[in-house]
Amino acid sequence: MAEPQHILDCDVLVIGGGINGAGIARDAAGRGLSVVLCEKDDLAAHTSSASTKLIHGGLRYLEYYEFNLVRKALIEREVLLRAAPHIMWPLRFVMPHAPGQRPALLIRAGLFLYDLLARRELLPGSRGVNLRCHAAGKPLKPGFTRGFVYSDGWVDDARLVVLNALDASEKGATILTQAACTRLERKAADWEATLFKASCGHIRVNARYVVNAAGPWTADLLHQALPKEGGGQLRLIKGSHIVVKRIFEHDHAYIFQNRDGRIVFAIPYEHEFTLIGTTDVDYHGDAGQVAISDEEVAYLCRLASEYFAAPVLPADVVWTYSGVRPLVEDGAAAKAVTRDYRLEIDSHGPPILSVFGGKITTYRKLAEEAVDHIAKALSNHHGAWTQNACLPGGDVYGAAPNNRSVLEFDAWARAQQARYSWLPPLLVARYCRAYGTRIHTLLCDRAQIADMGDEIAPGLYAAEVEYQRRYEWARSAQDILWRRTKLGLHLPADAADRLRQWLIEHPMAK
Repeated sequence: MAEPQHILDCDVLVIGGGINGAGIARDAAGRGLSVVLCEKDDLAAHTSSASTKLIHGGLRYLEYYEFNLVRKALIEREVLLRAAPHIMWPLRFVMPHAPGQRPALLIRAGLFLYDLLARRELLPGSRGVNLRCHAAGKPLKPGFTRGFVYSDGWVDDARLVVLNALDASEKGATILTQAACTRLERKAADWEATLFKASCGHIRVNARYVVNAAGPWTADLLHQALPKEGGGQLRLIKGSHIVVKRIFEHDHAYIFQNRDGRIVFAIPYEHEFTLIGTTDVDYHGDAGQVAISDEEVAYLCRLASEYFAAPVLPADVVWTYSGVRPLVEDGAAAKAVTRDYRLEIDSHGPPILSVFGGKITTYRKLAEEAVDHIAKALSNHHGAWTQNACLPGGDVYGAAPNNRSVLEFDAWARAQQARYSWLPPLLVARYCRAYGTRIHTLLCDRAQIADMGDEIAPGLYAAEVEYQRRYEWARSAQDILWRRTKLGLHLPADAADRLRQWLIEHPMAK
């Protein structure tokens, strides 16, 4: 191989552009460490854009006695809601109850514990509900007359990853997408990595510390770096979701219990749809080619149809997505495998930290703990900082996270609709939710619809695409329509082809 044209020196090389890698890069950059993050595909291209889109404590983990994990996640819910109120918001869940399920007293006790495990300022507590009188009872079969309501939160998972990467970049990190790590070698004083990025060839990175946050490929990368060493064991669990046209009109979500002990959520999604998932299936294939099976579709439809009065059929499914969760192997059944994380450090020479397991709700705590280890090894004394910092766009009512940004977000969004009255109100509302206060960057120096550039597809203007390419590392139609936004669900069938052609005709300035 020819000598790389580009050589980068850094304190920390983070390999993996999912939520854990982006979170660690952000935390480390904010402590003054020089950081390079590489991702072989797009940010959040795999597991981190395939979640159930929830910021939650994990109610079902209580029955597996994972009290520490649940408490940690419950505390994080409100920390994250304050940090990014544009891409996260509180959500109420309805759990219908019927004879033959977990006893009602046991559920009530679990919800009581769920409420007590962590302090709440934003999320109301749980309560029993008469489904014959509650709006959530209307779409259900008549046999479901009682249930429970509790609180958790919703998140746009792919945008959460992007915002962490953006914050890392603004704090000095170098973010390299479409850059695969093809070689990782431990030297006497540092690590030497070779990345390959099609647009610029090979890049050599010399790093004092390596973070292996490669998700489903974590064990493979660790073996590449330390071929003679043992490593943590990952268990790959496939989770799949289906999306159907909206089943109910109210704004609550449902949590359904199945006879096999699993639970499935039915969640309001993108205004016009209902998201149903997830499955838990052991996976042994290519983590880059994961897809839902016919059996999983049938399973989700069958379970939803046991609750909803109108049956959910495979023919109703308008979109599906699947992801492989890289979980810590603990010998449990797929539905019960721990969602907690483990950080494994090898310091026999320049150190490497590998991330095993985790869930999106606890990513910030995982990152903080990881960077505490890194900072100690590199004699960095800055200290933790992310608990009291907004993510980009989250500073709706001030620079510091606060309850008002969550509770009064809709009022702020209405003010932006008035400020940008020359745009359709629904478009401004979408921009507010996607970009928060960064809407002002997107619309800077624009005062009329003509200033937005080409309308590439209905509601998708060149101004937004240019913003995503400049600030958010979007490169392809898939990046734009399915990760930076979910416009792929709403636009005509030819929208992706039109966008691809537009991107070809309007290359990014170098």
